[in-house]
Amino acid sequence: MSDRSAGLAPPRVVAVLGPTNTGKTHLAVERMLGHRSGMIGLPLRLLAREVYDRIVKLKGVRAVALVTGEEKITPPRADYFVCTVEAMPLSHEVEFLAIDEIQLCADPTRGHVFTQRLLGARGTRETMFLGASTAGRLIRRLLPECEITTRDRFSALTYAGSKKLTRLPRRSAVVAFSAENVYAIAELIRRQRGGAAVVMGSLSPRTRNAQVALYQSGEVDFLVATDAIGMGLNMDVDHVAFAGLRKFDGKKTRWLSPQEIGQIAGRAGRFKTDGTFGVTGEAPDIDEDLVTAVEEHSFEPLDAANWRNAKLDFGSLPALQRSLSLPPDRAGLKLAEEAVDELTLRHLAQDPDIADRARSGDRLRKLWEVCQTPDFRKVTLDEHLRLAKTLYGHLSKGAAGRIPPEWMAEQFAGLDRAQGEIDVLQQRLAGVRTLAYVANRPDWLADAAHWQGTTRALEERLSDTLHEKLMQRFIDRRTSALLKGLNLREDVLAGVGHDGEVIVEGHPVGRLEGAVFTPVEGETLLEDRALKQAAQRVVAPLVTKKLGELAADTDDGFAMDEAGLIRWRGAPAGRLIGGEPFAPRVRLFGDLGGATALQRAQRRLEAFVAARSSALLHPLARLQAASANGSIRGLARGIAYRLIEAGGVIDRAPVAAEVASLSQTERRGLRACGVTFAAFSVFCPALLTPPARAHAAAFATFGEAGSARALAAGGLRRLGGMVVPIEALERLDEAVRVAPHQAGAFVIDEAMHTALGDPSLAAEAVLRALGFVRVGKPVEGRPALWRRPRAAPTPVSAPEPMTEPRSPSPFQALAGLTLVPEPAPPTPAKPRRPRDRSRVNPRTGLAGLPKSPAGLSGLPDSADSVSPALPDPAPRRRRRRPRRKASPGVAS
Repeated sequence: MSDRSAGLAPPRVVAVLGPTNTGKTHLAVERMLGHRSGMIGLPLRLLAREVYDRIVKLKGVRAVALVTGEEKITPPRADYFVCTVEAMPLSHEVEFLAIDEIQLCADPTRGHVFTQRLLGARGTRETMFLGASTAGRLIRRLLPECEITTRDRFSALTYAGSKKLTRLPRRSAVVAFSAENVYAIAELIRRQRGGAAVVMGSLSPRTRNAQVALYQSGEVDFLVATDAIGMGLNMDVDHVAFAGLRKFDGKKTRWLSPQEIGQIAGRAGRFKTDGTFGVTGEAPDIDEDLVTAVEEHSFEPLDAANWRNAKLDFGSLPALQRSLSLPPDRAGLKLAEEAVDELTLRHLAQDPDIADRARSGDRLRKLWEVCQTPDFRKVTLDEHLRLAKTLYGHLSKGAAGRIPPEWMAEQFAGLDRAQGEIDVLQQRLAGVRTLAYVANRPDWLADAAHWQGTTRALEERLSDTLHEKLMQRFIDRRTSALLKGLNLREDVLAGVGHDGEVIVEGHPVGRLEGAVFTPVEGETLLEDRALKQAAQRVVAPLVTKKLGELAADTDDGFAMDEAGLIRWRGAPAGRLIGGEPFAPRVRLFGDLGGATALQRAQRRLEAFVAARSSALLHPLARLQAASANGSIRGLARGIAYRLIEAGGVIDRAPVAAEVASLSQTERRGLRACGVTFAAFSVFCPALLTPPARAHAAAFATFGEAGSARALAAGGLRRLGGMVVPIEALERLDEAVRVAPHQAGAFVIDEAMHTALGDPSLAAEAVLRALGFVRVGKPVEGRPALWRRPRAAPTPVSAPEPMTEPRSPSPFQALAGLTLVPEPAPPTPAKPRRPRDRSRVNPRTGLAGLPKSPAGLSGLPDSADSVSPALPDPAPRRRRRRPRRKASPGVAS
């Protein structure tokens, strides 16, 4: 019997429109509870669960049903239904029906569902649509009979500009548009501000509620969320900060619309409390006109709603596809884009086996139901199609096809693990949501109730684990700023034992070693925060005192190992993190104590390392000082620079010419700095002691692995593809000198292999890398002969210019004078004598030899040896030729 025939008033249709924080959802719940039965459709499962819990507290669990895609709690005599919009059981008649966020009828992805509810879902007595004011004109156009009521915001919303994450006010929500950005921002807030709660649409209601509880209780003052908070989630947020103004909508990355910015920003401020919004991070500043629109809640009205035909033709598969693509037949509607379910149907219809099975109406309806399975896992299209094909393959077998329990058990077993990190747990939860969706289709399973309970229990277990993981990662229990409700006393009982253990109110909270406090973890979050804050308050003065003692201690109180760990009186105090041996950089352990005390202690550690470098690496220190004050100059200064850059060891061959050109004064200057000119290397022997090597190794870890400096720290040199100890090369030179020689060549003997000290190093390979040459061709039965390399003359580079002027000298003035000699009278040319090429040089005993001994090089180059110069040959006499007399009249 209709309402009109019974003499009752016609059903009322009303739209309550306005910005956020106008109490629209609260009004709808109150109106629904004023009727004997009701149903409300909400845009998110999270919000549906929140409203469900609220009504259960008022009416009891037996009176309220929760219906979502993945979860169904339906008591036999439920009066009130809280649902997601897609899952509303419209066949169930209720007196009151409401749809929240009705402006989503213009959404390109889900809009057609909201449009169907707008046009066809009705309560027998009252229907209410809730949403933004932008939907008013469109609703009036589509539903002329609808009453439209507008509501004003309870509080003001103003723009606060751009703020750094570290400067955001307390009770702020930071909005990002990807899981990666949410995690990165939450991690930064944890380090800078103590911690943050995380809210995303992909979280289960249980995890989301636990995270919101952390924020609402005041345990953390910051919330990092996706745009899911824009859909009616009720939290005490004072400021909303956008970390970006672009989002990926499933097809492309686009700018947020003004309505989306207004919807999200409107979450700031609750009831009579004003709110602010702004940007943070790398987000650009919001345009002034857009700011005005958000503050005044003035946006462009919607011009059309997305629509898809709801009266589908299940006569055949082609008929079903045609009915889905029919255009709307009235103004104010536009055909929706192809949704995921249509795309899935189109691909499955191309499979001949599926097309053959979906001939009857029942089988075709079942196929369409399978295609509407949501893609909770957000996997590739091929993976989603594979799942849909598998489900339909089971459901289309036999007269009453069912999904076999073996398949459900196999899928469940792959998800029934609580180990893993945040991303892994979220992926498993998405898989559980898919199984829960299947389990909540009673005609798909033989034992649907069993699988509903099983999947719900697994979801709760994974949700609790995910909540714990989120807290561990994004909440710093030691440095969280505020502890609500704990009220630590000023006279808190605390002390430090002889072994360094710190006790607060009878609980051990950490250990003090030297000037570093190491806390322990508490059993619960609140206990941990309270004890850590009390420990900091007790330990901080002691740490400041310890830092003062460290800064005043002598070098004997410190030590540093090869890894760069610095200890003070046996306790770890800091670590070498870079720099040079005489200008090191050190990180001080611990964060307690005054800023001045921390800075002084860090400088003291750096001074200790620099002093230790001067003591253990004194040849390098002397070379630096001598180069700076001019004690060594010219070629010697260039060699000193090379030694300093290479860590005290260089190959002699590239600098052989420079070494040969050094004067005795320059050699003495380098030797005074600890430099030795060996046969194959120029190095500082004092740097090869074990303490010096260990100290240099700590700095070598910050350079390039395998570099000359890193090898020098270990007393090594790279020789071709080998790494050879410097001292082994010099022992090899001694072995070569005493080896048997034949005609200037020598034979490799066992002493040379022993000199290298490493079985992996072959004397032949090392000698060849040093430039030694094998003499003649190998002859069987005879030992191979080797000789030293013949040194080719190498041009000596000019000494580098002086950087500092020499001391004034009277000879400088003389050197600067330029004498202009007077022209000498011309002397008559002497007649030339013919050259006697058979003349023998009386000094050398050779005929026709050049004056210079060049070309006679190749003698063994021992340490500091210079080849003696041959005497110049006597000058040759030339035969004079008689001069001709000039003919008369011709110039001579």
